[in-house]
Amino acid sequence: MPDQVQSFLCYLEVAAEVSEHTRRAYESDLRQFFEMVGKAEEITTKDIRRYLVALSQAGVSPRSIARKLAVVRSFYRYLERQGLVAENPARRVLAPRFRRGLPRALTVDEMRQFIEAAMRERGPLGLRNWALIELMYGGGLRSQETVDLNLSDINRRTGMVAVKGKGGKPRLVPIGRKALEALDAYLTGGRPQLARTGEAALFVNARGTRLTTRSVRRIIKATLVKSALRRNISPHWLRHSYATHMLMGGADLRTVQELLGHSSLSTTQLYTYVSQEQLSRIYHETHPRA
Repeated sequence: MPDQVQSFLCYLEVAAEVSEHTRRAYESDLRQFFEMVGKAEEITTKDIRRYLVALSQAGVSPRSIARKLAVVRSFYRYLERQGLVAENPARRVLAPRFRRGLPRALTVDEMRQFIEAAMRERGPLGLRNWALIELMYGGGLRSQETVDLNLSDINRRTGMVAVKGKGGKPRLVPIGRKALEALDAYLTGGRPQLARTGEAALFVNARGTRLTTRSVRRIIKATLVKSALRRNISPHWLRHSYATHMLMGGADLRTVQELLGHSSLSTTQLYTYVSQEQLSRIYHETHPRA
């Protein structure tokens, strides 16, 4: 890959404060791009269009093609700002259209079953897993946001959590009494037995160091096996469930947008479609004239 890519990746880490997972994804997409196209300084708009056609012919989905194009655009936007290219050759390239998939969420009853499975675990790691799941669902947190939390980010008196979102964007998120109850149990009976001296991370692994997003995925999968649910869920389902259940409970869209840290309201609006079927069922069960 061109030397400029390493400079761009360093910028993402330091200035944009992207996660390691995002950095690796950008690096992988750019590696593929330059293997297929050529030198950064010589690439034209036509080259990028041919790259997208080649991806399509290889069976890559429109959604993935659009993501890869966004990575190339970001890279050349960075080079343009640095004065390394005269213009961004990807600016006028149109991304393929695709139907955006709806977020997948558990029902309220399924979420209760899932949390109860976590509560049945024993020992320091069991308390950690319960607190982790309660906090992710109780605050609508992403996996990366959760593992990035430090002890100092939790205010148990006010029930607020200081979260560092995408791009390092901070937000304050309230969490409920159930999440606080689980956190108290973990902080008194779990974390002291696990954490190394001086470790700042809220959630730690069996070695006493900060938990990773990969570990969070393993915890979710292991808890799913212990539950009665027969659904293949990921950690992000907890965030989807949080937003869906908030809207079902009467929260307005702008509030949920703020709580989730979405920059665009259109992203949050996707959850309204998820909950329409459940809202319709509740209406017909409760309205006297339904």
